[in-house]
Amino acid sequence: MNWTIYGMECVGALILFTCLIMIPLCRDPVWWIHDYPKDIQEKYFETHERIPTQVLSAPVFLKKAFAVLLALAVLTALVLAAGAKDFKTGFLYSYGLWMLVNWYDCFFLDWVLFANVKRIRLPGTEHMDRAYHQKKYHVVRALMGMVIGLIPCVLAGALVAVVR
Repeated sequence: MNWTIYGMECVGALILFTCLIMIPLCRDPVWWIHDYPKDIQEKYFETHERIPTQVLSAPVFLKKAFAVLLALAVLTALVLAAGAKDFKTGFLYSYGLWMLVNWYDCFFLDWVLFANVKRIRLPGTEHMDRAYHQKKYHVVRALMGMVIGLIPCVLAGALVAVVR
């Protein structure tokens, strides 16, 4: 493993993830409505048409599935570029990247930006400061992200084992 490449990839992954989240969020906060706390969603739906927000609804499931497949492709490419040669290295490397992005999402994007940037609040919920500052909600979601991350990271490790 080349740790210099790994470090550069960590920075690149954070930048890429930030862009993939923030650009659609700034353009249309409703795009990510399924990831907002339920009390914010309910307040929004008082004045707007209800759309599916359940994890197993088609739009949400497709977004999440696409994200996991994209993560698999990106993680596999990064693992191979850094020189992983077996399953263990590929898995650990990719899971380390996943964890970095996952907790960055929780502690910076959710706790700092999501909670404080009014532009990304759903219309009609701009006044709900307390609801947007629910730290426990985001930590629980990050813990779920740790489990979900096992899927693309195990697959990335397996692909490294097959390719190398």
